Amino acid sequence: MTDKFQNNINNLIEEFKFKGDNKFKLIVLFGLLGDFDSFEYAINLKNFIDNDQDKNLDIFAIAIGKQNGKEKFCNFTGFSEENLIVVPDNQIHNKLKVSKGLDIGLGGWINMLLMLSGINSFKTIKEVIRGYTGDRKAKQIYSEFDNIDILKFLKFSGNSFKKAFGDGYLRPFELATFRLNNMNEIIQNWGDYILHEKYLPQRGASFLLNDKNQVIYKFFSSDVLGYSSNMINPLGFLSDLIKE
Repeated sequence: MTDKFQNNINNLIEEFKFKGDNKFKLIVLFGLLGDFDSFEYAINLKNFIDNDQDKNLDIFAIAIGKQNGKEKFCNFTGFSEENLIVVPDNQIHNKLKVSKGLDIGLGGWINMLLMLSGINSFKTIKEVIRGYTGDRKAKQIYSEFDNIDILKFLKFSGNSFKKAFGDGYLRPFELATFRLNNMNEIIQNWGDYILHEKYLPQRGASFLLNDKNQVIYKFFSSDVLGYSSNMINPLGFLSDLIKE
């Protein structure tokens, strides 16, 4: 790891006062607030905290967006407003060499649609398919007591997944349902979540730091629905690295 990269991380900590009280620090760069990955990653981090797995960890995030979008994002995902910074562009992403995603010169919408089809985003199709087929190696999302409301007219209980497919693993259609719910929230509040369409392809990154603010783990996303090196267990790197 270069000194320049570490210095950029140190400057980020100083600029946004990412101090923290714990042994480890996770800094996440989301793309747009209204990116699929931003929503999914934030919800997983919130669940990680709810399950009391963050005892040694402070979590901070930066996203491209504006204040009212931040408020809606945190209200929907449960991510802490206090620990989320919104910025008006991707200058920080560029400084840290985070992928801008595909750019064929026809605008953010076209670039994003091409990435969703797998162009320059090779793992996306596999991840979309996994959402529909399920995954025996991944954890289930919904409990039998969850009430699921999709597009205001499709309402059912999480128990439906149990009745149809059992439990204890990621059931068919479960991840797709979760992502559809996120997509519905984004579309309904598009103007709040999408600061500018040119940033739609912008990918994110994750940096885990020790108590000396040295980067001990980093991941740069290059794919839509690819915010972790292991999407079967997206936060597995935290479980492995932040133990006492």
